[in-house]
Amino acid sequence: MGAPRFKRILLKLSGEALMGEGSYGIDPATLESIASEVAEVRAMGVEVAVVLGGGNIFRGIAASAHGMDRASADYMGMLATAMNSIAFQDALERQGVTTRVLSAIEMQELAEPYIRRRAMRHLEKGRVVIFAAGTGNPYFTTDTAASLRAMEIHADVLLKATKVDGVYDKDPVKDKTAKKFHRLTYIEVLQRDLKVMDSTAISLCRDNNLAIVVFDLRAHGNIRRVVMGESIGTLVTDEESRPW
Repeated sequence: MGAPRFKRILLKLSGEALMGEGSYGIDPATLESIASEVAEVRAMGVEVAVVLGGGNIFRGIAASAHGMDRASADYMGMLATAMNSIAFQDALERQGVTTRVLSAIEMQELAEPYIRRRAMRHLEKGRVVIFAAGTGNPYFTTDTAASLRAMEIHADVLLKATKVDGVYDKDPVKDKTAKKFHRLTYIEVLQRDLKVMDSTAISLCRDNNLAIVVFDLRAHGNIRRVVMGESIGTLVTDEESRPW
């Protein structure tokens, strides 16, 4: 086995990824499976940071669409991400991986406050760092939080784990004629309105030339494959960059 392609990664997991085949909450078997993959990558010497969504428990945008104040709904969503983060920390530590949860909202009994230099130090010491509570501000998604934190810690790449094997021009579940893209530029994602991440997150990555790899989390071993530089999923980058 060769050396990993990346030294430091940020892995973005949706809250729905933790549900497994369920419709709500956290599936213990799915949680353990993802934790084992992260532990495998960490054992290869790769520094790993994680951002989790909270959609398996509470989704702020959906609640605001039904009349709840958007800011209040988003704060509730941030608490949902904190719950997922603590659950994932527990799963990782049962795999023998030292983990720290850093929260953008102060909750000192449960997590450390987010301090960029502290996060960097944890990564340098080989700890997996989980960023909870998004950016700490309403109206910003966890995709945007993932992009922001990835740049703050100088991650080599942002890995966006999904339920499909890349980015398509249509929903591949609903339309069997959907075409998969193996490589896209940030501008193409924005112009085509492809649902990779929200436009703020894509723009942040574009402005700072942070590559995004969108891949299927359900295929066991895919996190390792991406880290090793295998061409899976969809690569989003600028026009000049070449796929690895």
